[in-house]
Amino acid sequence: MRVWIDQDLCTGDGLCLDHAPDVFVQLEDGIAYVAEEGSPLNDPGGSGSLAWVPARAEQSVIDAALACPGECIFIEMGRAGEADAA
Repeated sequence: MRVWIDQDLCTGDGLCLDHAPDVFVQLEDGIAYVAEEGSPLNDPGGSGSLAWVPARAEQSVIDAALACPGECIFIEMGRAGEADAA
């Protein structure tokens, strides 16, 4: 599973951080971003803003997307074996 945030839609409520603090961060601009291995990916709208989600955090990320008032969290589900091919 991979996830990204459309910063243009983000309302800055921080609910995503409540659900999955290992996957989402809020930067100085008050907007949420995804993080991968502890580093924020802040290339809004670019391929650099798509983060891999650890298996243990997948349900938390889904819950965050469902709770997001800005509906700005987008999830991409990978096919089986896709990560092995990369």
